[in-house]
Amino acid sequence: MDDSTAGAIPDELRYTDGEYVPARLAGRTGAPTPRQIRRLTRSLHAFHAVWFALRLPRGVGVLTVTGRRSGRALPTFVKAERDGDTAYLVSIRGEHALWLQNIRANPTVRLKLEGTSFEGTARDLRDESERRVAYEALCSRVRPFDYAESAFHRPGRPTRARVLELHRAWFAGGTPLAVDLHDPGSR
Repeated sequence: MDDSTAGAIPDELRYTDGEYVPARLAGRTGAPTPRQIRRLTRSLHAFHAVWFALRLPRGVGVLTVTGRRSGRALPTFVKAERDGDTAYLVSIRGEHALWLQNIRANPTVRLKLEGTSFEGTARDLRDESERRVAYEALCSRVRPFDYAESAFHRPGRPTRARVLELHRAWFAGGTPLAVDLHDPGSR
């Protein structure tokens, strides 16, 4: 999928696997260290856990993976869109995301979307047609929460066009995945 069909991605948003840094952070002190990224991730996760306990926004899912070393259930928040029996998500940090490394070790996951929990099997996208479906699901919708997300990741006023640019950049520079959903549970 090239930029001509997907829409232009501004140069400041282009990145390759593992190099993503929110523009708001990169502008302050240069590229953050891995330790700073872990601290930020933990802080954001704690903030999201409180906020999302009240209501999980559309387009956001709680992905629970099994730790490859600990064997424990590890929840994280991801941008996720459901299309029938498949949910699509993207690892913004590519192969460097810990939750993606855990999926590589054990692809069985739980995914909570809009109050419903699913068991599923995560996998890489198989072919170009499936990548197009995932792209449409993840990059063509703008939900209310996406404006807050954009405000965190990019300086300036969030607009629909800027949110879509950010989502396209994440898809192009990250690792998109599909989760084949099984019977919904009532967790």
